[in-house]
Amino acid sequence: MGSHRRLVQTSGFNRGAGAALCVLSAAAAALGAVPAVAAPSADTKAEVDRLYEQAEQATEAYNKADERADSLREEVSTAQDKIARQQERINSMRERLGSLAGAQYRTGGLEPSLALLFSDDPDDYLDKAAVLDRINAHQAGELKDLEEAMRELAQERSEAARKLGELEKSRKAVASHKRTVEKKLARARALLNSLPSDERAAYDRASRSGRSEWPDLSGAAAPSGRAAAAVAAAQSAIGKPYVWGANGPSGFDCSGLMQWSYAQAGVSLPRTSQAQRYAGRQVPLSQALPGDLVTYRGDASHVGMYVGNGQVVHAPYPGAPVRYDPVGMMPGATVTRP
Repeated sequence: MGSHRRLVQTSGFNRGAGAALCVLSAAAAALGAVPAVAAPSADTKAEVDRLYEQAEQATEAYNKADERADSLREEVSTAQDKIARQQERINSMRERLGSLAGAQYRTGGLEPSLALLFSDDPDDYLDKAAVLDRINAHQAGELKDLEEAMRELAQERSEAARKLGELEKSRKAVASHKRTVEKKLARARALLNSLPSDERAAYDRASRSGRSEWPDLSGAAAPSGRAAAAVAAAQSAIGKPYVWGANGPSGFDCSGLMQWSYAQAGVSLPRTSQAQRYAGRQVPLSQALPGDLVTYRGDASHVGMYVGNGQVVHAPYPGAPVRYDPVGMMPGATVTRP
């Protein structure tokens, strides 16, 4: 494997924003702290970068909440199917018990000793009495089974109600994170629009400058076929836009790009960068190989894919397309081999 380039920590202006799962209230407080007027221009640029970072943090929170909502929807559907089957079972048991009760009533009437005395055929009566005893014993077992089935049904209904409540909370969390992202991005756009046209053009050029060109990756061989397929998929996304909450194929956020790229190789990755950090074996940065995931900062706030010779492919932040950047573009790199 080619040697890494020197790890360089760039400013927020050049590196863009990483995606971190953060507490929504803290993000909202940070939003409220944005000044009404940002000046001078250098401060405006720094604030735009900060807002982009916070927007992507909220994007990862949105991804996590949305993933949880999808899981809960499946759990609720499964629980409802189970409840319906259990109810059918109970209805069938009640019908059988009704038939047994009817048979018992029809064979009853006289006290057993008198019934035997007046019977035209005592042997036939004794045979019927033995059958009736067996019916009674079976009925007792059926009643016990019915009681147990009804207890299970009550528990299943309670669990389904709990999951429905959790699903509703998750839906609200998704909507809340979405609003947070939209507010951050709207504020960033407003600040960019406040820049003089030449400075705004310079910012746009810096966000898109030459990063989509293919670096020298000679001698960078993936350790496996699936890693090679994931690298090829990530490289095929070069130039596609950053879209918050998206995992391809026309747009991506940072963790969405990793999930999509590995899906093309037949490998399922978690949705968020925080979970992707632990989706494999961690190795030292000095031993990174093409296809490895590189998460950044202590809270795994951003993720890219190492492609060799000190380069990663990643979806940087809103306004910047999928591109190559040095592996040392952000601090705290952690390497995971899926």
